[in-house]
Amino acid sequence: MVLIPGSEMLSTALHVISQSLLVPVIIGLLAFMIYAIISFGGMLSEYSGRIKFDVGKVEKIIKDISNPGTSENIMEVVEKSDLPQNHKEILIKLAGSSNIGKKSRRALASKLIENEELKIAKSLEKTDVITRLGPTLGLMGTLIPMGPGLAALGSGDINGLAQAIIIAFDTTVVGLAAGGIAYVISKVRKRWYEDNLTTLETIAESVLEVLDNVSKTKAPVT
Repeated sequence: MVLIPGSEMLSTALHVISQSLLVPVIIGLLAFMIYAIISFGGMLSEYSGRIKFDVGKVEKIIKDISNPGTSENIMEVVEKSDLPQNHKEILIKLAGSSNIGKKSRRALASKLIENEELKIAKSLEKTDVITRLGPTLGLMGTLIPMGPGLAALGSGDINGLAQAIIIAFDTTVVGLAAGGIAYVISKVRKRWYEDNLTTLETIAESVLEVLDNVSKTKAPVT
């Protein structure tokens, strides 16, 4: 076999780099697994305290907001509701915007809801990253020790090969497990948050309609 000049040096550099990545990969997998387990516990805790808003509850809030249809009434109804605290703050802020124009009020509502969407996306980022990187690190942890393992087999060191295979299997399992747990967490929470966001948008639209009617009522007659 004819060696290209410098190829041996490059191969040695690649080997050193790949083997030096094994420890960071293992640390990353352990961190991913710990975070996935903690997040799963947090999801169960969130589920136990979560209040689901069906169509009937949303309809009742909208009716209460519309009757008698004032800013003070909106604030009172929202404050007494079972909506999440951050949603209450958004709706109360909208209810207090009766002194600005219709277009400005709708722009404010759009911005507040957009901020809520960004918060949701940010809260799901970490588990989404683990979903994608967990199996990737698991695959890296599988391939990295296989080189020394095969080299050990070539020299008759069965124990070295066995140790490399154990590391390879362990990293694969941990990577897939962390990715799987994170995927379930992201999927379930995304469905919850989308449902909450739809409820917020519906009630916010009702609040805007009530405030528009109030503005029309207060408009001077010419």
